[in-house]
This record gives sequence, structure tokens and C-alpha cells, in this order.
Amino acid sequence: MAVHNDCKLQFLELKTKRTHRFIVFKIEENQKQVIVEKLGEPAQGYEDFAACLPPNECHYAIYDFEFLTEGYVPKSRIFFIACFVQEYDP
Repeated sequence: MAVHNDCKLQFLELKTKRTHRFIVFKIEENQKQVIVEKLGEPAQGYEDFAACLPPNECHYAIYDFEFLTEGYVPKSRIFFIACFVQEYDP
């Protein structure tokens, strides 16, 4: 499975310039490669990220999590997420 160059470029933008809060990737079956599906704005949060994941599909994502330490020092960690959101029908 190939990874489209835009995936790498957008990740570097997130990592170095903090231009995105998250990136959602999807597998493009026809082209047999991973492509960028959605970019999250820096002001968006985890709820926005979770809401943009379509049900019943496999996706990869990168999320830039910002937090304060016990000493109130701002920090961030970048997480790589492989997910399958299963639709729930009660």
C-alpha cells in the first residue's frame, strides 16, 4: 500500500508549524494508496475530530493533543491512530 506524498507534507506541516489539529487519512481502494481525507483547524478539538470519522470505515489519523503539566507548562503530543468506528443502532 502506497502513501500519497500529500500525507507526508501535511504531517510535516502539523508537526513543525502546528497548522492542523488533526489529519484523517483514508485508504483509496482504486489507487491502492493512503490519502488525506480531512484536515482539522488548530482551533478544533477532540470532539470535532471524533465527529468527522465516518462510521463503518477504516481510517488512520494523527491528532495533536495539547495539555498542561502539573506545573502548568503547556505541552503537546502527536498521536497516530488506527480506527474503525462502528455504527451503533440501539
